[in-house]
Formats: sequence, C-alpha cells, structure tokens
Amino acid sequence: MSNTELQQRRTSAVPRGIATAYPKFVARAEGSELWDIDGKRYIDFAGGIAVLNTGHRHPKVIEAVKRQLDAYTHTSFQILPYEPYVEVCERLVALAPFKDAKAILFSTGAEAVENAIKIARAATGRAGIIAFTGGFHGRTTLTMALTGKVAPYKTQFGIGLPNVFHLPFPVPQHGTTVADSLKALDFVFRADIGPENVAAIIIEPVQGEGGFHPAPQELLERLRTICDEHGIVLVADEIQTGFARTGKMFGIEHSGIEPDLLTVAKSLAGGFPLSGVIGRASIMDAAEPGGLGGTYAGNPVACAAALAVLDVIAEERLVDRANAIGQQMRTRIEKIAKRNDTVPITAIRGPGAMIAFDIVATVGSDAPDAAATRRVTQAALEGGLILLSCGVHSNTIRLLNPLTISDQLLDEGLDLLEEALKSALEEGA
Repeated sequence: MSNTELQQRRTSAVPRGIATAYPKFVARAEGSELWDIDGKRYIDFAGGIAVLNTGHRHPKVIEAVKRQLDAYTHTSFQILPYEPYVEVCERLVALAPFKDAKAILFSTGAEAVENAIKIARAATGRAGIIAFTGGFHGRTTLTMALTGKVAPYKTQFGIGLPNVFHLPFPVPQHGTTVADSLKALDFVFRADIGPENVAAIIIEPVQGEGGFHPAPQELLERLRTICDEHGIVLVADEIQTGFARTGKMFGIEHSGIEPDLLTVAKSLAGGFPLSGVIGRASIMDAAEPGGLGGTYAGNPVACAAALAVLDVIAEERLVDRANAIGQQMRTRIEKIAKRNDTVPITAIRGPGAMIAFDIVATVGSDAPDAAATRRVTQAALEGGLILLSCGVHSNTIRLLNPLTISDQLLDEGLDLLEEALKSALEEGA
C-alpha cells in the first residue's frame, strides 16, 4: 500500500485535531535513518520530537525490551510492584541535580507535569502556578493552561483553568528582557496572587516548542531566590532537554541552579512511553498514598528500555557526544548564514545538540518568515531529511537528530539542510 492510499485511510478514520507534519508512513527505522512504505530513505533530524537521543532501535534497548517481554508486560505497580520500576527510580535519583531525591514514574510528559503540580500543591497547601509565555507543558487540561501559546494548543477548548499565571519569557530578538520578566512577576504578586498562595513556578531550561530559547542565568538565579524567600516550589521541565541533549544530563545543570522538582520523559526510554518526576524527598513525600499513580504508569517494558538507555548514555558518552555534534552543527550553520544564496537565517543558538536558528524576511532583520520556514521543511523532506520547525512565530528550525548519529550521516544531513535553505529561497523568488 502506498503513502497516498494510507493517507486516504487516515483521513477517513482519524480526526483533524491530531496533525501530522508530513504524509509519509514509516516502514522501518534504524539508528538515525528511516524508510517510508514507498521505500524512500530519510535522515532523521526530528528524533520523534526529542525522544530518540539513543537513536531508533538501539540494539541494547531492543535486547532489554525482548528480555522483559519474555518475563511479564504489566501488573500495575500499584497492585504488584516490580524491580525495574524501582531500579529506574534509583538511577534517576542518582542523576538528580540535587541531594536527597526521590522519583516516581508515569507514561507521558503531560502526566509528569500534572503530577509535579499535584506534588507541589500537596507540599505547599497552595493552588497558584506561574509559567512562561512560549512554554509548552502538554495538551491535557492542566498542562494546556500552563502552556504559554494559544494557537493551536488552546484554540476552541474554552477558558483555561484558574490559578495559572504567565510571565513573558526573555528572548533578546523578541525584545523581551529578564527585567521584563521580573517586573511582570512583581505585577502578578501585587495584582493577581500573593506569593504566599503560589505553589510552584515552572520553567523549561531551554524552551522547546517555544523556539529553543535558553532561560538566562540571571532569571534562573532570581527565580531560585524568590522561591526560597516565599516557600515556592521551583519546577524544571526537562521533558525535551533531558538525557544529554543539551550537553549535560539535564539542561538546568548549565546554570548550577537546583530546582525542587524536575520532570522527565521523551528520551528516557528510547521511544517507549515513560516519564517521571524527580524531586526533593521532603516535597515528594507530601502526597498521601493513593494520591499519585496511574494504571500504566512505569510500565515494566518501558522501564527495561529506560535502564538500557541510561546505560547507553553512559557507555557511549552521549553527553560529550552532544557537545561535539552540537559544535559541528553550529559551525556549519554559521557558515551557511554568511551566504547569500539561501533564505536569511539568524540567531543560531542552543546548548549541546539542542541547536536552532530563525528564518527571517531579510538579511539583518528579526522579522520572522513563517512561509519561508515551511518551504525549508518541505524541501528538506523532498530531499530526504526529516526536519521540524517551532517557535512562537513558527520561523525556527530545530535540530533534534539522535546523539548516536555518525559523523558521516550528520554531514549528509547538514548537506540536505543547506540544499533545503537554498531551494526555499529559489521557490520564494
């Protein structure tokens, strides 16, 4: 069956509300490559939206999953516990960027964020939550309220939950500073909710869907001080930044700031659904027994995959690898930015291998060009490269290739990216 035929079946059976970037149905994948059902090969610079830091079907992950499949696949940890769940929690606790930690497992990133908020509320006895514009925390009712972007995440879904407040996230090219963020926080404290009623402040160390903008050191330091002064829980959402992507195990480690809670998902289990919350034991133990959990939370097959992923990250030194390939990508993109035969690009940024850049209307401007960005991603697809855009203005290209990618494949992918940037200029002329 062809891609076209399957797309017709999809249209008939699947609602419009779930979007798909490209109408290409996958037949198989290995490492940093995919093949669609028509036999076309692609280099993967999307990584299943930052899920595949260890690549598609890493042999050690597949071997661990097969062993677990032969033992048992589900009991529900809340009925009959099992060692892989405990071992994953032990490994996460050992990796935590703070002492005296505990961890709990779930299935999705949104679940992790929801439960981090529940834990913070239980620990503080407060209801208020402060988040940031451009932040993405999920699509459930609560996480949608936390997410700092209306379209498409909140469109048609009514007014958000109460007790959620947003601050502007500082982005230099958007004209927003740390001072603006802190001034807005002061306004919120004086006009909307006193700090004594705020349970948590949640922030991504590097915004994901918002455009790969790193949280400034000054902002993180001030948030830590403010949270300490008022007994507010500081939550680092590491769902996209975690597990070596930024050149540290967790993105927050670049700042030296210690959060109170940390949410993880995506690359934790190499493509299997697993997420978690890591936090200070005194906060994590606030919820009563039965208040946290989920039927599928911490599935044993996903736990087996996660243990293998954590081994691969350590054994293959993927933290170091992220820094190396990130520098390779940045160097290449900086060279492209100096050319005059591609669409104009600017603001090359991101720690480790969490690299992004903006596509703008004219050289030297900050005016976003979403149309040109769409041309780039489409041209990349036609050339054999899976590429994602993001950002509040939909003009950011983000690179999320597996950290296990070979130098040869990375160079080939960057060649395809360069060709796509040139094609986009020609098509827009």
